[in-house]
Amino acid sequence: MNNPADSKYPLIWNKDDFFIKIYCSIPNIATGILLTTTKRNMIIDPGDGILRDLNEDIGTKEILKISDIFISHGHHDHVGGLWSFLTYLSVMRREEPLNIYFPAKTVEICSIFKAFKEVYAKELSYEIHMIKIEDENPIDLGDIMIEPFPVNHKERPSPDMPAHPVPSLGFKFFYNGKSICYGGDTAWCRELEDKARGSDLAVIEAGADDENLSDLHMTIQQATEIGKTAGEFFLVHVPQKGK
Repeated sequence: MNNPADSKYPLIWNKDDFFIKIYCSIPNIATGILLTTTKRNMIIDPGDGILRDLNEDIGTKEILKISDIFISHGHHDHVGGLWSFLTYLSVMRREEPLNIYFPAKTVEICSIFKAFKEVYAKELSYEIHMIKIEDENPIDLGDIMIEPFPVNHKERPSPDMPAHPVPSLGFKFFYNGKSICYGGDTAWCRELEDKARGSDLAVIEAGADDENLSDLHMTIQQATEIGKTAGEFFLVHVPQKGK
């Protein structure tokens, strides 16, 4: 089911045992997504509140089963909950390693991890594998395969400064004959258009209020045009009206 731009979170899609729940995706606030299969729990973009949402939704036992985190880029609304999540796993005495996949040269992620290790190195109960994504080679996790792809995301430090690119990725997840494309934050780009086409579900950001911002994010019209090339689509990261 395709969602209008004002749909309320969470957004949920489930086909057989391929499941995604978007707890929220609000510009400048937070994005947090849970993706699961029969054998695997994964997080996409652990924004602020992800631990609270997971605790209320699936509880400690299932949280401790989360094996992989995929981060699209380093902006605070996509990684703001990472520190608390990693700390919680240690407090709960997790033992299995955790894999964190992120775009190479993402300084925010590297800084968070460095500081986290300095604080908790002596009491950390599990290993954290930091995996920089430097190309478009598929990531094969056995039961699920992930194709990372570059997207066109930029930032403008102040209104009078030109926008400049930030390391940013989208991900396409393949599982049991089905696929979910997550574009992360991006202006229109050919790579996202190609990956979204034919996906069972496309999760597409529509964060531009107007055409003047479309070099940073997509407008609702742009995002909808791409979304319609998939079997179903969600529009996310839509600016909140009246706020």
